[in-house]
Amino acid sequence: MTAAGVGDLVLHVDGRQPVSPAVVEMVLAVCERAEDDYGAGLLMVYVSGAPQPGWTRDVNVGLLTKWERAVRRIERIGMVTVAVSAGDCGGTALDLLLATDIRIAVAGTRLVVPVSVDATWPGMALYRLARQGGRLRRAALLGTPVDAGAAVEAGLLDAVVDRPDDALAEVAAAVAGLSGKELAIRRQLMAEATEHSFEEALGAHLAACDRALRRVAVS
Repeated sequence: MTAAGVGDLVLHVDGRQPVSPAVVEMVLAVCERAEDDYGAGLLMVYVSGAPQPGWTRDVNVGLLTKWERAVRRIERIGMVTVAVSAGDCGGTALDLLLATDIRIAVAGTRLVVPVSVDATWPGMALYRLARQGGRLRRAALLGTPVDAGAAVEAGLLDAVVDRPDDALAEVAAAVAGLSGKELAIRRQLMAEATEHSFEEALGAHLAACDRALRRVAVS
């Protein structure tokens, strides 16, 4: 897994690599750059690869806790996050794919819930799969790979393309001028919509509307 940034931030994620302190630190470093130096733009996450048998050998709950917090930080970051997936995508790659805003797949992509010993891995990818694509029970329970077309139908991917650069250019044009902080607020409101009733959500939405009106008044 490597990260580099020219203009926008870029993160490359190899799902064949198991969770490790180095992987956690790489993701956290990108988050810190985004929070310190970027108020808008894209965080592009290129994901591919799935774990091999025995990948949990050096993994423990303490490390997993740090990893899940790092993924959650990506999920809440004040930038538009775009994943580009290719080939089989599982493990750390699947975790981060499911935490991004926009997901573009190269033809031939498959989403794979990894298996550990005698069952699918029970990490937070299962939680996100259930919330975002609840019909894919076979993938969550049996580890059956989900091809790109089925993932689009389930809402887990936004598009399958042959030329991801063209799709990224379209996203970048749409994002131009948007505030990362304001986008993060909208993302949170959308996430909470599945958990709260209308009455429970109303106050947070009105507060966001009031904030938007005040921003307009001083612009």
